[in-house]
Amino acid sequence: MGSLGSPVLLVLFVAGAAVIWYAGVKLSDTTDVLSERLHLGSALGGLILLAIATNLPEIAITVSAALAGQLGVAVGNILGGIAIQTVVLVVLDAAGVRPRAPLTRLAASLVLVLEGALVVAVLAVVVMGSQLPGDLAFGRLSPASLVIAALWVIGLLLLNRAGKGLPWREGGDAPGAQPEPRGHSKGKKEKAATDQGVSTVRAALVFTAAAAATLIAGVVIERSGEEFFARQGLSGVLFGATVLATATALPEISTGLTSTKLGDYQLAISDIFGGNAFLPVLFLLATVISGKPVLPTAHHTDIYLTALGIILTTVYIAGLIFRPRRQHLRMGIDSIAVLILYAAGIAGLTTIAG
Repeated sequence: MGSLGSPVLLVLFVAGAAVIWYAGVKLSDTTDVLSERLHLGSALGGLILLAIATNLPEIAITVSAALAGQLGVAVGNILGGIAIQTVVLVVLDAAGVRPRAPLTRLAASLVLVLEGALVVAVLAVVVMGSQLPGDLAFGRLSPASLVIAALWVIGLLLLNRAGKGLPWREGGDAPGAQPEPRGHSKGKKEKAATDQGVSTVRAALVFTAAAAATLIAGVVIERSGEEFFARQGLSGVLFGATVLATATALPEISTGLTSTKLGDYQLAISDIFGGNAFLPVLFLLATVISGKPVLPTAHHTDIYLTALGIILTTVYIAGLIFRPRRQHLRMGIDSIAVLILYAAGIAGLTTIAG
């Protein structure tokens, strides 16, 4: 990409982002259709399928970086995206909620609190794993990446069980929350697809094509964007944590806006928390591909962003528990706090990125 002119690089970056947005919409729709028709629903298989589908850009960048031996890029891609994907909830709160009420008030559920806790737990292991010796490995595996993957699987099993009902009033859902059950938007999408004559085979083909397009576009925006914004004086760390992270979060934005438009607020938050809990699992993939532990190569800026992700997730966990009533600037107080903390966090990042 270094031989290309800046205008060409910018066009490639914008085109890649547009492909990711459009493909993200198709992935969301076909994932829900396939999930319903294959009777995955909100079961374990459905959670895994959705986590992978919405994080295909990050998967593509991680694989590409690991194959090239650029472990720092792989780590930054994984950890840099978690904070900005949490900020996606701010966008959904401000633009996607009808009737006007804070997103966390309408979506409040103990299951979502558990999902947020899983994100915090996984990120805590990331911080611990980054402090282990770089030569601590068994074959092509490292203890930290294995523990993260195991914790994620255990968390999914617990969430799958919690999704069937908790021994609390309303089954763990807060009174006055969204009137229809979580995941009802999937059924509506499947019905719409059936009415339009979309077969399961066609849905699978569209899913495959959208996934391939997303994977290719993910690599394109990483390569073109890093070169272009480096020429503009933006450091690799800031580029990864802001511009690249925002571009790769486009599937989550499109998926979330679709869910909130259909009144499925719990699913919108669940998709974000689920994706954030899944991202660190990619350390296992990167370790297997590169043949060496990846987490110990994390820079202090990566750990800084990990801590920022923990803080932002905790704010939304508190919002789900306290359920704010009032809105300011079309957002709940928790979203405003997340926006301020993220801006402060990125400002702090600029002081240590050098």
